[in-house]
Amino acid sequence: METNRQKKIGGVIQRDLVDILQGEVRKNNITNLIISVSKVSVTTDLSIASVYLSIFPQDKAPEILAAVKSNAPLIKHDLSQRVRLQLRKVPNLVFFIDDSLDYIEKIDQALSEKENPIENRDLLIRRRKA
Repeated sequence: METNRQKKIGGVIQRDLVDILQGEVRKNNITNLIISVSKVSVTTDLSIASVYLSIFPQDKAPEILAAVKSNAPLIKHDLSQRVRLQLRKVPNLVFFIDDSLDYIEKIDQALSEKENPIENRDLLIRRRKA
């Protein structure tokens, strides 16, 4: 469970990372690419921040993630310049792809097909009382 301090620091990092990443996309004139920071979770000792990125279109996600990971020290430096009055030490950034939207889409597809467990109760495994 995250403490209030972890949540606040995660929120500050998330807002500033969105500005940094989207600013780089605009500065390099990259079109048809959206990068959003969906979640930032910070460890209890505030030394590591896990950053979850949503990248659209999805087929470019692995190469964009590799580029972001290779530029992590520069991103951390830009972040430290922005939060220098709020944080003494900026946590190390670890980037991941956020696949929660894909997971939700798979559930929607499963529910819209003919093998919907809500409508066809025979598909559910029934528990037997012993």
